[in-house]
Amino acid sequence: MKEPARVHLTIKGRVQGVSYRAYTVETANKLGLKGWVKNTPDGGVEAVAEGEKGALEKLAEWCKEGPQLANVKSVLVNWEPFVGEFDDFDIAY
Repeated sequence: MKEPARVHLTIKGRVQGVSYRAYTVETANKLGLKGWVKNTPDGGVEAVAEGEKGALEKLAEWCKEGPQLANVKSVLVNWEPFVGEFDDFDIAY
């Protein structure tokens, strides 16, 4: 893996009830990433992903659009040190 990294994404807008988490899982898996995505109590979505930095950047860009029914207002991108703690990418509850 080239330059492993970790990103923490906080997504705001109309992102619950529009399959945002499912499409995030699909996108992350296509990019070969590991981590999780979940709804937050304030109506947003949060994700933590690890993998190759270029793939993480692609995920962050995808999150700014999301699935067709989403209306993303903002995506906060926080880069963190790589930990290597995940086996796959899935929805967390």
